Amino acid sequence: MISTRLVASAEGEDLNPLIPHTAEIVLSLVVFLLILVLVKKFVVPGFEKAYAERTAAIEGGIEKAESAQKEAQAALEQYTAQLAEARHEAARIREEAKEQAAQIGAELRAEAQADAERIRAAAHAQVEAERAQVVAQLKGEVGSLATELAGRIVGESLTDDARSQRTVERFIAELESESAN
Repeated sequence: MISTRLVASAEGEDLNPLIPHTAEIVLSLVVFLLILVLVKKFVVPGFEKAYAERTAAIEGGIEKAESAQKEAQAALEQYTAQLAEARHEAARIREEAKEQAAQIGAELRAEAQADAERIRAAAHAQVEAERAQVVAQLKGEVGSLATELAGRIVGESLTDDARSQRTVERFIAELESESAN
C-alpha cells in the first residue's frame, strides 16, 4: 500500500492523505465482518448464557426472598396469635384466682363468724350454768345461815328441815321481790 502511494505520487496524482484507498476499505470491511461473525458465533452465546444464568439466579433469589418473607410473616402472625391467646388465658386465670380468693375469704369469714357465735353461745351457756349453780349454792348457804341465825336469835335449834326449808324459801322470795322492785 505504501508502495502504491509512492507510485501514485510519482505519477503525479494528487492523493488526499485523509481518504483511504478502496482496497483498504474493502479489506477492513472483510476483516470487520469476519470478526463480527466470530464474535457472534463464539462470544455472544457465552454472554447470553451468563446473562441467562445471572437472570435466573436473581429471579430465584427474589422468589426465595419472597417465600422467606411470607414464611416470616406467617410465623409472626402465628406468634402474635399465640401471644394474644396466652395473654387472654393469663387474664382468665387471674380472674378465676380473684374469684376463688374472694370465695375462700367469704367462706373463711362465715366459718370464723360461725365459730365465734358457737364459742359465744357455749360461753354464755356456761356462764348461765355457773350462775344458776352459784345462785343455788348461795340459796343453800343463805338458807343454812338464816336458819342458824334464827336459831341463835330464838334460842332454840331449828333443825326441823321442812320447817326451816319453808322459812328459808319465804325469806329468799322476799329478798328477790325486793330486788326486783
